[in-house]
Amino acid sequence: MAVNKWSAGYVARKVIENQELFILDVRNRDAFEDWKIDGHKFEYLNIPYFELLDGVEEILPKIPSDQDILVVCAKEGSSLMVAEMLSEAGRDAAYLEGGMKSWSMHLEPIKIGDLTDGGEVYQFVRLGKGCLSYMVISGEEAAVIDAVRFTDVFLNFAKEKNVTIKHVLDTHLHADHISGGRQIAAATGAKYYLSPKDAKEAVYDYEPLDDGLIVQVGSLKLEVGALYSPGHTIGSTSFVVDNKYLLTGDILFIDSIGRPDLAGLAEDWVDDLRETLYQRYRELAEDLIVLPAHFMIIDELNEDGTVAKCLGDLFAENHGLNIEDETEFRSVVTENLPPQPNAYQQIRQVNMGKLTPDQDEQTEMEIGPNRCAVR
Repeated sequence: MAVNKWSAGYVARKVIENQELFILDVRNRDAFEDWKIDGHKFEYLNIPYFELLDGVEEILPKIPSDQDILVVCAKEGSSLMVAEMLSEAGRDAAYLEGGMKSWSMHLEPIKIGDLTDGGEVYQFVRLGKGCLSYMVISGEEAAVIDAVRFTDVFLNFAKEKNVTIKHVLDTHLHADHISGGRQIAAATGAKYYLSPKDAKEAVYDYEPLDDGLIVQVGSLKLEVGALYSPGHTIGSTSFVVDNKYLLTGDILFIDSIGRPDLAGLAEDWVDDLRETLYQRYRELAEDLIVLPAHFMIIDELNEDGTVAKCLGDLFAENHGLNIEDETEFRSVVTENLPPQPNAYQQIRQVNMGKLTPDQDEQTEMEIGPNRCAVR
């Protein structure tokens, strides 16, 4: 029986389309418990590869015969061997091409909606990392927001849409993933924007993302800096697009709020975080559609695979927006936080331009789940 090889993109469609899948993950248990391929209808069995060296006969009763089976490991080799053993035992199994390394890197572009001038907004969903990037298209121009480091995805998508990337913006200096913003700007001649408050240590040139700045994209005015929204970082800035969409960066998520501790200044920034969430955002129209820079759990995805929800719904449902007592709020966002992102200090240095790791080093820095939220 042949062994099938599935790409990360193929598996991503199974997540987005809510398909069933049985995953045999042969990584060590701590790696599996820390981070796995999440799907609404996925089932899992974690058996470390070294326990299967003598064969798969003992685990066959635990593996269904009426479902798609995917074997997963860190980089591909172990899962291929286990898939071959399953095949020899009469089970139809596939393995993940490139392993969890490739899963971490895959981006899935999904249309969010239309703009009043005929333009469009696209969300690039990085399912394996929880990162969300955006492209706003108006006429023959585009702006890219919170781009991850896989620049070819954005450049090729713009080419497919016959648009020129004119502006590249980051809502803040990221700590959990390496930004591709400067590289996209260099490749296209676009302007790269970042808040000066976040970029004090940056060693490159950029356009200051100041409060009140308005960036023109085609016939659309993309309002940048209209809402200075510190708290996750001191320079965090939310973007309002077409009076319809609110890009919140890592300040507000669908199911949580941003953590203020990744620069070691949680106690200093907690008041900024509360003011942003409980005052600045409360002054906005509740029918704005919130588009965050990350998601934490698979349940935050809508049926079409997008991550988006009305601000008014979040005011009603998001626990982080409903902590009336300031002392309790301070405790929630500064104590008992989840582990910090993998290599976050080095990633911040990369995004400041102070470190220039090669591609393999960048991949290792980013391995693991997103941890930008208060849980």
